[in-house]
Amino acid sequence: MSPITVVEGRRLSLTNLDKVIYPGTGTTKGEVVHYYTITADPLLAHLRDRPLSFLRYPDGPDGQRFFTKNVPPGTPAWVQTCEVPHSSSGPTRQVLVQDLSSLVWAANLVVELHAPQWTRGAPGSADRLVFDLDPGAPATVVECCAAAQWLRRRLATDGLDTYAKTSGAKGLHLIVPIEPTPSERTTAYARSLAVEAQAALPDLVVHKMTKALRPGKVFIDFSQNAAAKTTAVAYTLRARPTPTVSAPVTWDEIADCTDPGQLTFLFDDIAPRLARHGDLLTPLLDPGRARPLPNGPW
Repeated sequence: MSPITVVEGRRLSLTNLDKVIYPGTGTTKGEVVHYYTITADPLLAHLRDRPLSFLRYPDGPDGQRFFTKNVPPGTPAWVQTCEVPHSSSGPTRQVLVQDLSSLVWAANLVVELHAPQWTRGAPGSADRLVFDLDPGAPATVVECCAAAQWLRRRLATDGLDTYAKTSGAKGLHLIVPIEPTPSERTTAYARSLAVEAQAALPDLVVHKMTKALRPGKVFIDFSQNAAAKTTAVAYTLRARPTPTVSAPVTWDEIADCTDPGQLTFLFDDIAPRLARHGDLLTPLLDPGRARPLPNGPW
């Protein structure tokens, strides 16, 4: 028998809570579910009205992993969904995690949570700009921090504020609150800044995905601004060897980073960080912080 729990009046069957999901740390599925419940307030705020894609890894990061945008079979009727246009294949339905009961249901599936840069009310109209800074070995997040600081200064010259989080993998995500803008324009603008960064920092940065160019450098991935693309959300656990989290960080932490371990956060680091800093990405939730992109062309 699977234990039944009631969350916000919804009955949930939680399965295999003793199953070890992260062998490196012995972290169980029950601990994964618990992590999401104690991080629910900031996490739900960032998930609000964003159609989700799931990277599922029910047998841990070394088991089968599969990415899905469609509503999973067996999804309870009370989990909200929305129709999302897809130009090539027609509309699909995706999950919205709008409340704690839906979050616990999703956590029970063992998922990474990924979202687009727009909300369900305005598909393809981005309210944030994203840069994914991905280091090519032997470069690490330390090199990403140098690239991040350059991008922050450059964005500031266009009147834009930048917030940062770890990817939960190897690099950093930079997020900029913007006034709603067609994703084609945000992608073009982000690409232009990635090209500028490479010109300014040729020994550090590349803007093309070509693997041969990337060893020892930071790839500035601007493509996640495309309407069909998604980014791992703040506070999601990642399917990595250990239970790392995509964790908001301060610019002081970025400036002071001299070792990758300084910007590696496991799930049990997050509650103390929230107690110390609050949600560092709260400004992203305030429409008053959004600014227009500068005029192109780019």
